[in-house]
Amino acid sequence: MDILFLIDRVELKYFEFNNLVTNFWIIRELIRKNNNVYITTIDKLGISSERAYAHCFSVFENHGNILYDRKEIKRDIESFPLVLFRNDPPVDIDYINATYVFDFVDRNKTFVMNEPRAVRDFNEKLHAMLFADLMPEHMVTSSKKDILEFLDDYGEIVLKPLNKCFGSGVMTLKKGDKNTAVIINSMTNNGSGLVMVQRYLEKAKYGDKRVLFLGEEVLPYCVQKLPSNDDFKFNEHCDANIIKAVLSEEELEKFKPVAKKLNSMGIYMTGLDVIDGKIIEINVTSPCYFIKEINHHFGIELEKQVTDFILLKASSHRAAAFCAL
Repeated sequence: MDILFLIDRVELKYFEFNNLVTNFWIIRELIRKNNNVYITTIDKLGISSERAYAHCFSVFENHGNILYDRKEIKRDIESFPLVLFRNDPPVDIDYINATYVFDFVDRNKTFVMNEPRAVRDFNEKLHAMLFADLMPEHMVTSSKKDILEFLDDYGEIVLKPLNKCFGSGVMTLKKGDKNTAVIINSMTNNGSGLVMVQRYLEKAKYGDKRVLFLGEEVLPYCVQKLPSNDDFKFNEHCDANIIKAVLSEEELEKFKPVAKKLNSMGIYMTGLDVIDGKIIEINVTSPCYFIKEINHHFGIELEKQVTDFILLKASSHRAAAFCAL
């Protein structure tokens, strides 16, 4: 099968040899399963005569690493039976426009994971509120007054921009902080921009768990992402900051309805960020599966399970599309 990966522009720059990246493991395993893999980025997409296309590069394996041929190839996106849509935030206008390109791709010919329309409609911070009972106390607002009242109620809070990733721009704020006004004004762009506000969870000092979904399945493998030495949150992807974690039976059961709901929306690959059993964020754009670390801690080859799932979903989609003709 010919498979197209839409990856981040920064990832393309550092594409080769980067086994910290989930796409590295998935692409390499797909190649080993005798598939032809190509990569592209959002700036290499286009539409001509109402047909979506991509300038892309073919990928190959060499001594366990993946490399790509620098010769650019122009192909209709519909010539790929399977596309992995995995561009990183920020979800800015370029990102949104990329999802629009896929509105011109016939889903009877091409299965896209995660579904770009669903990714476009799902804000990773805000739409966690679809599962509000599983979140810490929270609100979304641009109002300084509302945030001050929330801060007064809970004593310590977290403020998050709605369209960034990797903890970028996330700040904590304690009641009585002399910088309260400037922090709120900065986060909300002087009251003009919405932010997610959450009660600070004391166990955040121990980091957050990454809970992984494949379709409706909650995977039993889990890692804990530890805060960096100079920050209250995880922001440095290195072995020292990622340790083995376990999910309790209660957590597995609690998150199954979340997986089922997201799967029904066309969001098949998801990573929850969880502190003390509470969802703080739902990663749907390009969720990191921490395959290198999970393989090490659990003695498995997670990439095989992930790629088997992807190929099965694509095969099932093709069969359903054929029956519908």
